[in-house]
Amino acid sequence: MLADDLGIGDIGCYGNNTMKTPNIDQLAKEGVKLTQHIAAASLCTPSRAAFLTGRYPIRSGMASSNAYRALQWNAGSGGLPVNETTFAKVLHQQGYATGLVGKWHQGVNCDSVNDYCHHPLNHGFDYFYGMPFTLLNNCQDNKPPELDAAFQAKLWFYTQLIAFAALTVLAGKITGLVSVTWKSAVFFSLCGFLFFASWYSSYGFVKYWNCILMRNYDITEQPMKLERTVSLILKEAVSFIQSNKHRPFLLFVSFLHVHTPLFTTERFHGKSRHGLYGDNVEEMDWLVGQILDAIDNEGLRNNTFAYFASDHGGQLEAQEGPIQLGGWNGIYKGGKGMGGWEGGIRVPGIFRWPGMIPANTVVDEPTSLMDIYPTVAHLAGGAVAQDRIIDGKDLLPLLQQKVKHSEHEFMFHYCGSYVHAVRWHQKGSDALWKAHYVTPIFHPKGAGACYGKGICPCFGEGVTRHDPPLLFDLSRDPSETTPLSPDTEPLFHAVLKRIEEAVQEHRRTLTPVPQQLSFRNIMWKPWLQPCCGTFPFCWCDKEGASVHSVKVS
Repeated sequence: MLADDLGIGDIGCYGNNTMKTPNIDQLAKEGVKLTQHIAAASLCTPSRAAFLTGRYPIRSGMASSNAYRALQWNAGSGGLPVNETTFAKVLHQQGYATGLVGKWHQGVNCDSVNDYCHHPLNHGFDYFYGMPFTLLNNCQDNKPPELDAAFQAKLWFYTQLIAFAALTVLAGKITGLVSVTWKSAVFFSLCGFLFFASWYSSYGFVKYWNCILMRNYDITEQPMKLERTVSLILKEAVSFIQSNKHRPFLLFVSFLHVHTPLFTTERFHGKSRHGLYGDNVEEMDWLVGQILDAIDNEGLRNNTFAYFASDHGGQLEAQEGPIQLGGWNGIYKGGKGMGGWEGGIRVPGIFRWPGMIPANTVVDEPTSLMDIYPTVAHLAGGAVAQDRIIDGKDLLPLLQQKVKHSEHEFMFHYCGSYVHAVRWHQKGSDALWKAHYVTPIFHPKGAGACYGKGICPCFGEGVTRHDPPLLFDLSRDPSETTPLSPDTEPLFHAVLKRIEEAVQEHRRTLTPVPQQLSFRNIMWKPWLQPCCGTFPFCWCDKEGASVHSVKVS
């Protein structure tokens, strides 16, 4: 179970005493809680690519060198490459039923509207129900659009080129076939239609093109109806468990919670002490409880390896006027989109497997979301891919307390394709060093966020480069408040030298690959647009009354 944009400080078992998360807290009591669980990126698309493959996103081309670090459209051509091997593909090969319910955000098509090269069913999942993209404010009426002005301007220019090219071709084709009067009428009618279509794609109908639900390859809602999405996601997750209870299965529940626009059902609306965001967190906790109850009710509790995490930290810039709509990252500095600061990459990580891993146990060792790939591959009797570098480590010995220390010595914290920081878990020492090469420039009136800029940038005028790097010992200063210096740390120069050597060693393991998040690949392409009905007026609702059929406690 993977949350979206959840801050580590939002959960009771990680120190929050004002948010009600009894189901996640109970999961921690019944299993192992990780306190240094790290995302490979602080943004959705690259973090999830790393989670699925056990590899830094730069290895698969899912790390961007431009300003657009996540997929922007269902109709883009970028996405998780077909030659990458996900943990779902490994388990599928071992005879497991494999299902994904919820968010994907790893692309859909490459060259045509039905090639589905990036689709979950092409990456090892037998069944998919959910959102191929991600939630945006555009998915809910009366919310400010989420695509930034610069991207909109580029898209507007791009769609005008498409319109102009189409008109040129069409005008040439009708020349000589009809009278001048009719040619003029047809030409200007086409102008009006294509102008409207380009406006449609640029500004007015993001909701219809990005905010959709699919079952396998079939679009079931376009646009999705947020007021019933919670019930549909729960229904599908419980149904998958019930349908596959007599065989080994992998179910990846990828929550749409707690990403803005924070759609929350009436049952939880106004119930928390933290406004709409708190309501959304508490609803997600209830969903976790319902899914775990389904496991228990089917008698699967003792032979199910359960896991809960978030793809990265909470978004500090998410606001609506004075109201905070993003998460709380506890004592850790920074948040979503910030390459190196702990608040954007340190996430909850909780495991339960009764009788196989100890209950009520805390592991304070560096671990990664990338570790899930080799861990579940090992549990299923499969093997990790041998033809590529796998950056994740098998967590089972650590979870079972057979070893005391993590296999991770160095972790590289990327912002897009740029290394912003490096963590060194020095062997034979209690020290946990962290060097920051680049940090975002926070808004002077903000509390550690890039207000007014959206997500913090990775390069350019919005960042500060540090020479020498900022150095912290997270074992003594987990909040990264006081950088060390040669005067305060005798090992200052030696530590930085060793970290720089590790960076160079890491870079030598990288090989050039196609950039999936290039502007060309993330740009909206009308010929790739998933559409239920007549393009460009895509609309359908195939769910009907089935939304109310699931039983909840």
